[in-house]
Amino acid sequence: MANPKLFRTIDKAVSEYNMIEPGDRILIAASGGKDSTALAEYFAARLQRKHPVFEAAALHIATDIGSPFAPALADRFRDWGIDVTIKTISVLERLKAGKKMNCWWCSSQRRLELSRYAQEHQFNKIAIGHHLDDILETVLMNALTKGELAAMPPVLTFEKFPVTFIRPLCLADIPMIVRHAEMQGYISSTCTCNYQANSGRKSARSRLEALTGGSYELKRKLFDALRNINIEYLP
Repeated sequence: MANPKLFRTIDKAVSEYNMIEPGDRILIAASGGKDSTALAEYFAARLQRKHPVFEAAALHIATDIGSPFAPALADRFRDWGIDVTIKTISVLERLKAGKKMNCWWCSSQRRLELSRYAQEHQFNKIAIGHHLDDILETVLMNALTKGELAAMPPVLTFEKFPVTFIRPLCLADIPMIVRHAEMQGYISSTCTCNYQANSGRKSARSRLEALTGGSYELKRKLFDALRNINIEYLP
Protein backbone atom coordinates (compact mmCIF):
# COMPACT_ATOMS: atom_id res chain seq x y z
CA MET A 1 0.00 0.00 0.00
CA ALA A 2 1.27 3.48 -0.88
CA ASN A 3 1.98 5.81 2.03
CA PRO A 4 -1.31 7.77 2.30
CA LYS A 5 -1.56 11.34 3.58
CA LEU A 6 -2.68 10.25 7.04
CA PHE A 7 0.32 7.96 7.43
CA ARG A 8 2.69 10.68 6.26
CA THR A 9 1.17 13.01 8.85
CA ILE A 10 1.60 10.41 11.58
CA ASP A 11 5.18 9.82 10.43
CA LYS A 12 5.85 13.53 10.91
CA ALA A 13 4.45 13.48 14.45
CA VAL A 14 6.33 10.31 15.35
CA SER A 15 9.57 11.84 14.09
CA GLU A 16 9.12 15.30 15.67
CA TYR A 17 8.31 13.88 19.09
CA ASN A 18 10.50 10.76 18.92
CA MET A 19 7.51 8.55 19.72
CA ILE A 20 9.03 5.27 18.55
CA GLU A 21 12.42 4.17 19.87
CA PRO A 22 14.41 0.95 19.48
CA GLY A 23 13.06 -1.80 21.69
CA ASP A 24 9.66 -0.18 22.31
CA ARG A 25 6.70 -2.41 23.04
CA ILE A 26 3.63 -0.34 22.16
CA LEU A 27 0.10 -1.09 23.32
CA ILE A 28 -2.62 0.44 21.13
CA ALA A 29 -5.71 1.57 23.02
CA ALA A 30 -8.32 0.15 20.64
CA SER A 31 -11.72 1.74 21.20
CA GLY A 32 -13.33 0.31 18.08
CA GLY A 33 -13.58 3.75 16.46
CA LYS A 34 -11.89 5.13 13.37
CA ASP A 35 -9.09 6.89 15.29
CA SER A 36 -7.59 3.89 17.07
CA THR A 37 -8.28 1.70 14.03
CA ALA A 38 -6.20 4.10 11.92
CA LEU A 39 -3.44 3.81 14.52
CA ALA A 40 -3.52 0.02 14.35
CA GLU A 41 -3.31 0.14 10.56
CA TYR A 42 -0.43 2.62 10.73
CA PHE A 43 1.59 0.54 13.17
CA ALA A 44 0.94 -2.58 11.09
CA ALA A 45 2.24 -0.80 7.98
CA ARG A 46 5.26 0.56 9.87
CA LEU A 47 6.15 -2.92 11.10
CA GLN A 48 6.48 -3.97 7.47
CA ARG A 49 9.28 -1.46 6.87
CA LYS A 50 12.93 -2.32 7.18
CA HIS A 51 14.23 -2.30 10.75
CA PRO A 52 10.89 -1.73 12.54
CA VAL A 53 12.76 -1.74 15.93
CA PHE A 54 9.51 -2.06 17.92
CA GLU A 55 6.56 -4.36 18.67
CA ALA A 56 2.86 -3.50 18.80
CA ALA A 57 -0.37 -5.08 20.00
CA ALA A 58 -3.84 -3.78 20.81
CA LEU A 59 -6.10 -3.90 23.84
CA HIS A 60 -9.81 -3.10 23.93
CA ILE A 61 -11.37 -2.42 27.32
CA ALA A 62 -15.01 -3.49 27.08
CA THR A 63 -17.43 -2.17 29.69
CA ASP A 64 -20.93 -2.94 30.86
CA ILE A 65 -22.27 0.26 29.28
CA GLY A 66 -20.31 0.69 26.04
CA SER A 67 -20.60 -0.74 22.55
CA PRO A 68 -18.93 -4.12 21.90
CA PHE A 69 -15.80 -4.43 19.80
CA ALA A 70 -16.98 -5.74 16.43
CA PRO A 71 -15.65 -9.27 15.71
CA ALA A 72 -15.08 -8.27 12.08
CA LEU A 73 -12.89 -5.39 13.24
CA ALA A 74 -10.89 -7.70 15.51
CA ASP A 75 -10.37 -9.98 12.51
CA ARG A 76 -9.15 -7.02 10.49
CA PHE A 77 -6.62 -6.10 13.18
CA ARG A 78 -5.30 -9.66 13.10
CA ASP A 79 -5.18 -9.65 9.29
CA TRP A 80 -2.92 -6.60 9.62
CA GLY A 81 -0.73 -8.53 12.03
CA ILE A 82 -1.87 -6.65 15.14
CA ASP A 83 -2.94 -9.00 17.92
CA VAL A 84 -5.95 -7.62 19.78
CA THR A 85 -7.03 -8.60 23.28
CA ILE A 86 -10.45 -7.77 24.74
CA LYS A 87 -10.76 -7.28 28.49
CA THR A 88 -14.14 -6.67 30.11
CA ILE A 89 -14.68 -4.56 33.24
CA SER A 90 -17.69 -3.13 35.06
CA VAL A 91 -17.45 0.64 35.39
CA LEU A 92 -20.85 0.75 37.12
CA GLU A 93 -19.73 -1.53 39.94
CA ARG A 94 -16.69 0.69 40.52
CA LEU A 95 -18.76 3.86 40.83
CA LYS A 96 -18.61 5.24 44.34
CA ALA A 97 -21.81 5.66 46.33
CA GLY A 98 -23.62 8.92 45.60
CA LYS A 99 -21.70 9.56 42.36
CA LYS A 100 -23.30 9.75 38.93
CA MET A 101 -22.01 7.82 35.95
CA ASN A 102 -20.31 9.98 33.32
CA CYS A 103 -17.85 9.84 30.41
CA TRP A 104 -14.92 10.96 32.56
CA TRP A 105 -15.36 8.09 35.03
CA CYS A 106 -15.66 5.50 32.26
CA SER A 107 -12.59 6.78 30.39
CA SER A 108 -10.52 7.01 33.58
CA GLN A 109 -11.29 3.38 34.45
CA ARG A 110 -10.42 2.24 30.94
CA ARG A 111 -7.11 4.12 31.09
CA LEU A 112 -6.41 2.51 34.47
CA GLU A 113 -6.91 -0.95 32.98
CA LEU A 114 -4.77 -0.08 29.95
CA SER A 115 -1.96 0.99 32.28
CA ARG A 116 -2.26 -2.14 34.41
CA TYR A 117 -2.24 -4.40 31.37
CA ALA A 118 0.74 -2.56 29.87
CA GLN A 119 2.79 -3.02 33.02
CA GLU A 120 1.77 -6.64 33.47
CA HIS A 121 2.76 -7.50 29.88
CA GLN A 122 5.92 -5.33 29.66
CA PHE A 123 4.62 -2.67 27.28
CA ASN A 124 6.50 0.58 27.84
CA LYS A 125 4.23 2.82 25.72
CA ILE A 126 0.49 3.19 25.19
CA ALA A 127 -0.71 4.73 21.92
CA ILE A 128 -3.95 6.71 22.29
CA GLY A 129 -6.16 7.89 19.42
CA HIS A 130 -6.44 11.54 20.44
CA HIS A 131 -6.15 13.72 17.33
CA LEU A 132 -5.49 17.38 16.52
CA ASP A 133 -9.11 18.42 17.10
CA ASP A 134 -9.17 16.69 20.50
CA ILE A 135 -6.06 18.60 21.56
CA LEU A 136 -7.30 22.00 20.40
CA GLU A 137 -10.74 21.45 21.92
CA THR A 138 -9.04 20.66 25.22
CA VAL A 139 -7.10 23.93 24.97
CA LEU A 140 -10.36 25.86 24.54
CA MET A 141 -12.10 23.99 27.35
CA ASN A 142 -9.27 24.61 29.81
CA ALA A 143 -8.87 28.26 28.81
CA LEU A 144 -12.57 29.10 28.98
CA THR A 145 -13.55 27.04 32.04
CA LYS A 146 -10.38 26.87 34.15
CA GLY A 147 -8.54 29.98 32.99
CA GLU A 148 -5.39 27.99 32.22
CA LEU A 149 -3.45 27.12 29.08
CA ALA A 150 -3.17 23.34 29.00
CA ALA A 151 -3.81 20.57 26.51
CA MET A 152 -2.90 16.94 25.75
CA PRO A 153 0.86 16.54 25.18
CA PRO A 154 1.85 14.33 22.23
CA VAL A 155 4.19 12.44 24.58
CA LEU A 156 3.38 12.16 28.27
CA THR A 157 5.93 10.66 30.63
CA PHE A 158 5.76 10.22 34.38
CA GLU A 159 8.50 10.33 37.01
CA LYS A 160 7.13 7.41 39.04
CA PHE A 161 5.19 5.56 36.33
CA PRO A 162 6.93 3.18 33.88
CA VAL A 163 4.54 3.65 30.94
CA THR A 164 4.63 6.57 28.47
CA PHE A 165 1.49 7.73 26.66
CA ILE A 166 1.90 8.75 23.02
CA ARG A 167 -0.58 10.43 20.66
CA PRO A 168 0.61 9.75 17.09
CA LEU A 169 -2.51 11.41 15.62
CA CYS A 170 -1.67 14.77 17.19
CA LEU A 171 -1.11 16.42 13.78
CA ALA A 172 -4.11 14.78 12.05
CA ASP A 173 -7.57 16.33 12.21
CA ILE A 174 -10.96 14.63 12.01
CA PRO A 175 -11.60 15.15 8.26
CA MET A 176 -8.21 13.63 7.40
CA ILE A 177 -8.94 10.56 9.52
CA VAL A 178 -12.50 10.23 8.18
CA ARG A 179 -11.30 10.38 4.58
CA HIS A 180 -8.74 7.66 5.27
CA ALA A 181 -11.26 5.45 7.11
CA GLU A 182 -13.76 5.76 4.26
CA MET A 183 -11.07 4.97 1.70
CA GLN A 184 -10.06 1.85 3.65
CA GLY A 185 -13.65 0.84 4.45
CA TYR A 186 -13.18 0.59 8.18
CA ILE A 187 -15.67 -1.36 10.23
CA SER A 188 -15.81 0.86 13.28
CA SER A 189 -18.16 1.78 16.11
CA THR A 190 -18.67 4.63 18.52
CA CYS A 191 -19.94 4.62 22.07
CA THR A 192 -23.74 4.61 22.27
CA CYS A 193 -24.22 4.41 26.03
CA ASN A 194 -26.92 6.38 27.83
CA TYR A 195 -24.50 8.34 30.03
CA GLN A 196 -23.06 10.69 27.42
CA ALA A 197 -23.56 14.29 28.43
CA ASN A 198 -20.25 15.88 27.53
CA SER A 199 -21.71 19.23 26.54
CA GLY A 200 -18.37 20.93 27.31
CA ARG A 201 -16.60 18.90 24.65
CA LYS A 202 -19.39 19.48 22.13
CA SER A 203 -19.33 23.22 22.83
CA ALA A 204 -15.54 23.32 22.41
CA ARG A 205 -15.87 21.50 19.09
CA SER A 206 -18.36 24.11 17.87
CA ARG A 207 -16.06 26.92 19.00
CA LEU A 208 -13.09 25.36 17.23
CA GLU A 209 -15.14 25.08 14.04
CA ALA A 210 -16.21 28.72 14.34
CA LEU A 211 -12.63 29.81 14.99
CA THR A 212 -10.99 27.90 12.13
CA GLY A 213 -13.83 27.28 9.69
CA GLY A 214 -12.64 23.68 9.63
CA SER A 215 -9.35 24.73 7.97
CA TYR A 216 -6.55 22.25 8.62
CA GLU A 217 -3.97 24.98 8.06
CA LEU A 218 -5.53 27.18 10.75
CA LYS A 219 -5.75 24.27 13.17
CA ARG A 220 -2.06 23.61 12.65
CA LYS A 221 -1.30 27.31 13.24
CA LEU A 222 -3.17 27.09 16.53
CA PHE A 223 -1.31 23.93 17.48
CA ASP A 224 2.05 25.46 16.54
CA ALA A 225 1.21 28.51 18.69
CA LEU A 226 1.24 26.19 21.71
CA ARG A 227 4.89 25.42 20.91
CA ASN A 228 5.89 28.98 20.07
CA ILE A 229 5.08 30.97 23.19
CA ASN A 230 6.47 34.51 23.49
CA ILE A 231 6.44 34.96 27.26
CA GLU A 232 7.55 38.60 27.07
CA TYR A 233 4.24 39.56 25.49
CA LEU A 234 1.97 37.66 27.88
CA PRO A 235 0.51 38.84 31.18
